[in-house]
Amino acid sequence: MASESEATVEVFEKAGCPYSRGLKRKLAREKTPYVDHDVERDPAAFRRMLELSGSQRLVPTIVTGGDVLVGFHGT
Repeated sequence: MASESEATVEVFEKAGCPYSRGLKRKLAREKTPYVDHDVERDPAAFRRMLELSGSQRLVPTIVTGGDVLVGFHGT
């Protein structure tokens, strides 16, 4: 996981989500810096995820380069 200033990707996730774990493994393999937001523990992160995703309650929600992607399918 990276600091806010060096990250290129934001990951909104919840503990125990296999898709979030898979995404973070992929980012680590590719050496892509990211910032992790746990939406179960951080109400502000949860609200921001809902704003970014159009109220979708799906994790992971990924923000990269101004684009918002909802869900991860191992690609």
